[in-house]
Amino acid sequence: MTAYFKNIDKIKYEGKGSENPLAFKYYNSDEKIGGKTMKEHLRFAVAYWHTYQGTGADPFGPGTAVRPWDNIQDPMEIAKAKVAANFELCEKLGVPFFCFHDRDIAPEASTLHETNRNLDEIVALIKEYMKTSEVKLLWGTANAFSNPRYVHGASTSCNANVFAYAAAQVKKAMEVTKELGGQNYVFWGGREGYETLLNTDMKLELDNLGRFLQMAVDYAKEIGFDGQFLIEPKPKEPTKHQYDFDTATVIGFLKTHGLDKYFKMNIEANHATLAAHTFQHELRVSRINNMLGSIDANQGDLLLGWDTDQFPTNIYETTLAMYEVLKAGGFTSGGLNFDAKLRRGSFEADDLVYAHIAGMDAFAKGLKIAYKIIEDGKIDDFIKARYASYETGIGLDIANGKVGFKELEKYALENDQIKNNSGRQELLENILNGYMF
Repeated sequence: MTAYFKNIDKIKYEGKGSENPLAFKYYNSDEKIGGKTMKEHLRFAVAYWHTYQGTGADPFGPGTAVRPWDNIQDPMEIAKAKVAANFELCEKLGVPFFCFHDRDIAPEASTLHETNRNLDEIVALIKEYMKTSEVKLLWGTANAFSNPRYVHGASTSCNANVFAYAAAQVKKAMEVTKELGGQNYVFWGGREGYETLLNTDMKLELDNLGRFLQMAVDYAKEIGFDGQFLIEPKPKEPTKHQYDFDTATVIGFLKTHGLDKYFKMNIEANHATLAAHTFQHELRVSRINNMLGSIDANQGDLLLGWDTDQFPTNIYETTLAMYEVLKAGGFTSGGLNFDAKLRRGSFEADDLVYAHIAGMDAFAKGLKIAYKIIEDGKIDDFIKARYASYETGIGLDIANGKVGFKELEKYALENDQIKNNSGRQELLENILNGYMF
């Protein structure tokens, strides 16, 4: 069997004092945090698209990545090489899952029939690897945005033939996700949006998107796919305005179309940034609506206005993310997939290993800090005290829906001397720093 990371042995945990760049400093897969191992808490996944499809290209120049399969000419042989590389990388990192778009794992051909045949061949190969590997599929999805046919969108296209093609593509992607034991299926509306309202029937497009998702729900029941459906919010890029702008927008859309009980969120850090939110905000909105499903683990660059998809290394971000995950009761079918790409200057294959180690360590450290914050309860106690006025008296009546404007007016006329308490933001930020350091 060809080794694509032949200079890399299985990555082991050596502790924070280790100076070995090919060792974990914080991720100890078997270490128990609150009754679950780190492996069970974090449920890491390698993201096929950036890891194996990424070339390092940017708007100003072609790709720089050097990969072991660069000299292979046949697209299907390249696809087979990437399957082998994926299982090798996952096993050496100790990552239990991977995830993919349909066009990541198998090349698109000139007809849909030929494309599906390519996909079937690669899926059969993946199944062979799964027979001897513990690596599983976290989720699958369809790339319904790259091909020029999706220039005006997929399920929101003005062209009904494109809608039909997208449906056929998603149908197939759902089938192969089920065949490979995928625990979730993701919808990301890469071009489900608009550039200008001058040529857009927004109501028809939104209604068609709702129809499309309902068809997916119906077909999942028909084929017995019981994985979790996930939607990944993103406000812009590639379209100027996307209909899945942020978590709150998606939840409103799902409720409008009666689909909210079938979907949860797949939250990406960099997408939150583009929506002018924090990563924690998007996770919090998902959590309090019982819709936190999975996470695309990456980070953006606040100095750049686009989706840079960098490997996550910011411990504050990973800590506050894991705080929300733990508060939600932990992942069920979801996990942390590294939807992250190497920087253009990190072009060697071994850089993929260093990058994943960095991301895994960052989230492992974040998990430990977040658990300590919750266990100590200082922040929770502060919040509880801050809203104590809703636990007795008029506040309790408000919370229980026992009063209306007339009763509240009477109360306010008798209690119009109001005293507020400080929010103590700086104190709380210093307490957070204490956990960090």
